[in-house]
Amino acid sequence: MAEPWPSEIRLHENGSRLTIQFDDASNYDYSAEYLRVESPSAEVQGHSAAERKTVGGKKNVRIKEIAPVGNYAIRLDFDDGHNTGIFSWKYLAELGRDHDEIWGRYVQALAEKGLTR
Repeated sequence: MAEPWPSEIRLHENGSRLTIQFDDASNYDYSAEYLRVESPSAEVQGHSAAERKTVGGKKNVRIKEIAPVGNYAIRLDFDDGHNTGIFSWKYLAELGRDHDEIWGRYVQALAEKGLTR
């Protein structure tokens, strides 16, 4: 199966939403909050599953800038200063495709840890 390839990337609502159209006709709409809390950075993901951090308080975060990383990814610069996550096309497609499951786990983790969005 071919890796997903973006045909269009757009910021909306003053950086609070990002849409990506992929060449397989899939189209995903991501909130900046979702992308921030699921950032592939070591700061969020840790270096193992046990080190993964649940990041709360990002409901109003915005994306300030999108920077290409080679031809395989983008780096998102968030208005809270976070800018170390490299979002590959494959990871972005997974985040879009599996949104409900991933978001559900995040909301559950927030509740378990007494954190808020």
